[in-house]
Formats: sequence, C-alpha cells, structure tokens
Amino acid sequence: MLKKIECFIQPFKLDAVKDALIDAGVEGITISDVKGFGKQRGFIKGEIPNKEVKFLPKIKLEIVVDEEIVEAVTRTIVRLAQTGEFGSGKIFIIPVEDAIRIRTQESGISAIL
Repeated sequence: MLKKIECFIQPFKLDAVKDALIDAGVEGITISDVKGFGKQRGFIKGEIPNKEVKFLPKIKLEIVVDEEIVEAVTRTIVRLAQTGEFGSGKIFIIPVEDAIRIRTQESGISAIL
C-alpha cells in the first residue's frame, strides 16, 4: 500500500532533510512554502503572546512512498528536522488509494518509482 507523508518543517532544515530522504530511497518530493501556527500561536521563545496569532514560515513536504519505508522516512525527518523548540514541525501519514503516472498510465507503486 502507498502512504503519503505530509510534513511541515522549519525552512532552514530543508536541505538536510531533502538530501537524507534522497539517500534513503525517496523517489520524489514536492515542497511548498507555507505559513502557519500551532500550539504556541506563532510566538517564539522570549516573546510575550497576545490575542493575535502570528503566521510563521514553514516548508511543507509531500512524499508518497511504499508503506515498507514509511517508518525509515519519518525517522529521518524527525532526526534532521528536530530543533528542540516549539515549531519544529509535524508529520502526517495518510493512506493513498492509488497513484497513476499520467505519461505512461502506470498505477500503484510503479507510478512513483
């Protein structure tokens, strides 16, 4: 079965995470520049929070892999994206019913390899 890994990380962690994921056998990654907030409402350590919310820059990675490597991929992301501070990010693992490569019409795992 295919799984989609969506994760949100700090922008300065992207290069290390990307390089390690490629080394781990990930065949494709889509990234987006996004903004968001979590439990800390966008305030960083030392700032005094108020009623407003601050959107902080993040990188969203979308990766579809065979479920056999999901654990290795998520461990790699956690190891390299962790900062020890609020806002290090989140990982979501979502089942993928199917994938189809438009050019060749291949489906399933062969569509992502």
